Amino acid sequence: MKDRMSHAISFSSVRKTFGEVTALDGLDFVAPSGAVTVLLGPNGAGKTTTVRLTTGAMIHDSGEIRVLGLDPLTDGDEVRARVGVVPPKPAFYDQLSGWENLKFAATIFKADEAQAREAAVRFAIDDVLDQDVGGYSTGMRTRLALARAVLHDPEVLLLDEPTAGLDPESARAVLDLISEMAERGRTIVMCTHLLHEAEGIADQVILIEDGQVRASGDPKTLVDQYMADPTVIIDAEDRTMLRIIAELDGVLSVRDEGAFRVVLDSTDRIPDIVVELVKRGVRPTRIDPLRPTLEDLYFEMQRAHREAR
Repeated sequence: MKDRMSHAISFSSVRKTFGEVTALDGLDFVAPSGAVTVLLGPNGAGKTTTVRLTTGAMIHDSGEIRVLGLDPLTDGDEVRARVGVVPPKPAFYDQLSGWENLKFAATIFKADEAQAREAAVRFAIDDVLDQDVGGYSTGMRTRLALARAVLHDPEVLLLDEPTAGLDPESARAVLDLISEMAERGRTIVMCTHLLHEAEGIADQVILIEDGQVRASGDPKTLVDQYMADPTVIIDAEDRTMLRIIAELDGVLSVRDEGAFRVVLDSTDRIPDIVVELVKRGVRPTRIDPLRPTLEDLYFEMQRAHREAR
């Protein structure tokens, strides 16, 4: 593990409660500089609380948080000047125009109007900047929030469900932004429920549940840890006949998920399994070796940790 200074963000034993509700329960994680870290977890896992603590918008009960080597509570102004944030429900001055909101943000971040215009164009919000934000749709507000978050070219970008309410073209612009900023050495931390959007851009995946880190690492390492054995999806005209799969050589486990999810000791077993099924009168309609996606990995990590309780 790199030393702490090589990390843009670090949480050490961070605890945060809201009355009797524990949002974070000794949270430990690091976001390496220049990498894309994706926080996964169900609603209420603590992801949004983590983002708000990172900027100093919320005070933690105990533990230590560092952002670019700074304490977001005592050095909050400097942290916020170097960080861009897109919250799930971005707040604006609704009675001001989009352009007035952007100009105000540019003043705070010591950016110029040209940077604000460029950011607006990037997220296709420039044609409605003269309208009051109170009349914006959810997607328009999200695009304005994205423009506001990046107009000062932050070193760290925090994205909490950034594509919620966006059309496919705008959502693609967000993912392109993440890739581009990462290539320029910026650090991105993204919370998302749309796991396919994080596919291929995540350098690190962190599974948070009940305010704790349940698993973390790069996607390949996590696949090797949680999905080391090859899996094949098998379906048939008469699905009830597939129950015999559990008896066949090389089959480690079978789960009926509509189609059958079959874990094998080797992909070399697939041809023999198909031959055996046909010999027994099964008419397969699907034989699909699974290439694990981030969504597959997420649900497998969730299943493994819940079974371990």
